[in-house]
Amino acid sequence: MRTEGAGAGGHDLRHHGDAEVRDDGSALVDLAVNVRADTPPAWLREVIAGSLDSLAAYPDGRPARAAVAARHGLPEERVLLTAGAAEAFVLLARALKVRRPVVVHPQFTEPEAALRDAGHTVDRVLLREEDGFRLDPSLVPEDADLVVIGNPTNPTSVLHPAAAVAGLARPGRVLVVDEAFMDAVPGEREALAGRTDVPGLVVLRSLTKTWGLAGLRIGYVLAPPEVIAELERAQPLWPVSTPALAAARACVSPRGLAEAEAAARRGAAERAHLVAALSAFAGHGLRVVEPPEGPFVLVRVPGATAIRHRLRTLGYAVRRGDTFPGLDPDHLRLAVRAPATVTAFTEALRRALPAPPR
Repeated sequence: MRTEGAGAGGHDLRHHGDAEVRDDGSALVDLAVNVRADTPPAWLREVIAGSLDSLAAYPDGRPARAAVAARHGLPEERVLLTAGAAEAFVLLARALKVRRPVVVHPQFTEPEAALRDAGHTVDRVLLREEDGFRLDPSLVPEDADLVVIGNPTNPTSVLHPAAAVAGLARPGRVLVVDEAFMDAVPGEREALAGRTDVPGLVVLRSLTKTWGLAGLRIGYVLAPPEVIAELERAQPLWPVSTPALAAARACVSPRGLAEAEAAARRGAAERAHLVAALSAFAGHGLRVVEPPEGPFVLVRVPGATAIRHRLRTLGYAVRRGDTFPGLDPDHLRLAVRAPATVTAFTEALRRALPAPPR
């Protein structure tokens, strides 16, 4: 079963940014997909290409698993490599025996879709726009035995305090924190990856966003050994390819970590440039959810659906927001891009917006 439409409360949970740049959108300038532009870098492509000589052998994930464990200061039995973070959501939904799963929205919709497809009834906690989509722990039901939250959250770009997220942990509860974009935060402040003092904590990481490896599929889970064992039993044999394993080792190497940190700092400056450029449209009713901390920003603007379509005719793809529970058709998500791209985009946005109200 595929979860979408009315079965998910009217939200198409399986719509993602790549839908904006497929088929007739393939020639558009992409501000819809949250993958860092101009990636993967040449040195990483060379590492991946070098692994192709080993394709005749079955993948051996042990060296990559050890490298990820060392990167986070964890024993290897707390690490599971996956074919992207999306596979981890499916494994969690299928392997864990939970009675009341709760997903904190707005956030990436695959966790809820995977839970529904596995036959679970999913409760939603909707964070309030008037509160800046900040986490309110009191909204999460005490009897929830699985809680899923993103940090920084896609699509709001909100970075929740680590203490507030960790405070959601309870005895008998699995707390899943999607940190797919945490490596885009300078210093990875507010990260919970590597923590072993939070009961039931499961952290998901992706290597596809910062490194431009969405087509390769590589991510990992950090969790207590008993949870890792349950997920591993639900996983097929050899789930991660040899090239993806080579990429994982490279991305968590000292060189990879240093480059990721530099990219995060550069991305923060580019995001500030984008937010400043968007402020020029306040008279049109455009408002940025602030302060954004991820490699994307969420905006509200009246008539966003029509604006998005006009932007396509002008050569630009942006992500619609109304497929995310808790958002409405006046929301758009914009990926952070280099200043030259932002300058050209804002000129197109100027043409796409209706005249400001008098």
